Amino acid sequence: MKFVKDEEEKTRDYIFQKDTKTKFGAWFIIIVLLILVVAVAISGIHFKWF
Repeated sequence: MKFVKDEEEKTRDYIFQKDTKTKFGAWFIIIVLLILVVAVAISGIHFKWF
């Protein structure tokens, strides 16, 4: 099973495609996770958990 499918390949056995939707979705998820990590760190500092 391949992990990433190029646009010109005809196979259906893949996990991700190399297209703009997949790239946008991956960046969106990464940014949201980073925001959550920063929010947890800030709230931990504010409430003196760290």
